[in-house]
Amino acid sequence: MRAIVPHIMTNNAAGAIEFYKKAFGAEEVRRVPHQDGRVMFAEVRVGDAQLFLCDDFPEYCGGKARTPQALGGTPMVLHMDVSDCDAAFNRAVGAGATPKMPPADMFWGDRYAQATDPFGFDWSFATPVKK
Repeated sequence: MRAIVPHIMTNNAAGAIEFYKKAFGAEEVRRVPHQDGRVMFAEVRVGDAQLFLCDDFPEYCGGKARTPQALGGTPMVLHMDVSDCDAAFNRAVGAGATPKMPPADMFWGDRYAQATDPFGFDWSFATPVKK
């Protein structure tokens, strides 16, 4: 396990898992269901990276929802180094992500793009530009 693993909360963890499979080729490692059908914990693997996720449980957080929709957006970007930025971006958008920044060559030396997934999380994709 990596030292830091993102653990996100969503309003539809089961749907997010299916989206991440389609958009990023994620593999579901494990899922722990709550008795009411929500997902208490899940782990997916994208390449050699892990992502933990769960459904939101406001009843365990002082009645406050903590999804990107409840918070009015997300304060972070989930970043992926990929072999083909354009292909990764197009696959995510084709799976239902909303384009945020189309692929472009950046001054720092990467081809870079951003998209927002249907659950409100921002993702970035980068590929070093060969010179």
